[in-house]
Amino acid sequence: MPSLGADMEAGTLIEWVKHPGDVIAHGDIIAVVDTDKGAIEIEAFEDGVLETTVIAPGQLVPVGTVMAMIRPTGPGQPAVTPPAEPAAAAAPLASEPAPAARPARLRVSPVARGLAATLGVDLTTIAGTGLQGAITREDVERAAAAAARPGAAAPDRLAAMRTAIAATMSRSKRDIPHYYLSTTIDMSTAVTWLQAENAKRAVPERLLPAVLLIKAVALALGEVPQLNGHWLEGRFQPGNGVHVGVAISLRGGGLVAPALHHVDRTGVTELMHRLQDLVARARAGSLRSSELSDATITVTNLGDQGVEAAFGIIYPPQVALIGFGKIAERPWASAGSLGVRPVVTATLSGDHRATDGHRGGVFLRALDRRLQSPESL
Repeated sequence: MPSLGADMEAGTLIEWVKHPGDVIAHGDIIAVVDTDKGAIEIEAFEDGVLETTVIAPGQLVPVGTVMAMIRPTGPGQPAVTPPAEPAAAAAPLASEPAPAARPARLRVSPVARGLAATLGVDLTTIAGTGLQGAITREDVERAAAAAARPGAAAPDRLAAMRTAIAATMSRSKRDIPHYYLSTTIDMSTAVTWLQAENAKRAVPERLLPAVLLIKAVALALGEVPQLNGHWLEGRFQPGNGVHVGVAISLRGGGLVAPALHHVDRTGVTELMHRLQDLVARARAGSLRSSELSDATITVTNLGDQGVEAAFGIIYPPQVALIGFGKIAERPWASAGSLGVRPVVTATLSGDHRATDGHRGGVFLRALDRRLQSPESL
């Protein structure tokens, strides 16, 4: 069971997507796990054959527990020996008896999976009425209504998520010596370029300002890599890439910050597509495990709420968070002349154990410079 965030202690296995004997590749979805953040797709981190599963759907599984064994493929590879008595390590709580394992993968529509994650409905307890037994939105709604009848305790996923967020943010403020910096960036060049670029594109292909901001952050980190990584075991450990976590508010309340991978190596058009997909899947409750565990820095943008400056709290074990407010027209003096230009306030919340104000200032200056050349993003 992977850790899908600093606040996670355990998850409940919903279903196996792959089964013993299946050939799997790095990145394949092998299981779906229910957490406080919703239903998360667990990816394989090795190529091989799924030798055996040792956890049944419905079980509460602590982080670090063996869930399955993968046998490497290739000549001379030995067979995998399952761990002794694996089920005892992940036995369900006495008050939470596990339902029987299903013989095959659950058929669930994306809408139904997202709704189940939002309402806290266990998909393994539902008999689907859709095509070939697929679980539909209506099936989930009926199950949620039944759980909410008088005398039944309805799960409150939002309350659980708020509790998890509270624990993580309290830990962050307690353990991380934050420092805060801000700068105001002239966005006139970026806005003009964006308008001209979007005029050439079909509506579905148009870019949002947020994409330019995220890409500029990723490129600026190349000049201050000490902001891109994690504080683990008493020292800074650089990230294995620039994986930008994007703070996304969920429709039912709560917040997640899944990662866009290798943003520094991704063009703005592809980045726009990936951002739209990430937001849609986050709100539908269908994120992948790597998206919740790989972020090396987080960006939060509250401009759509009219906020002018966002000073965020670092998400451990990351060492920095970048905040953006709205792009607004303000008086601006340049070369002795006063005019009105679109500007944005960018903020940096930094971990003083990993960097200091000087390095933070270098980063914000690099961010500003990148945004003055939007065609190179």
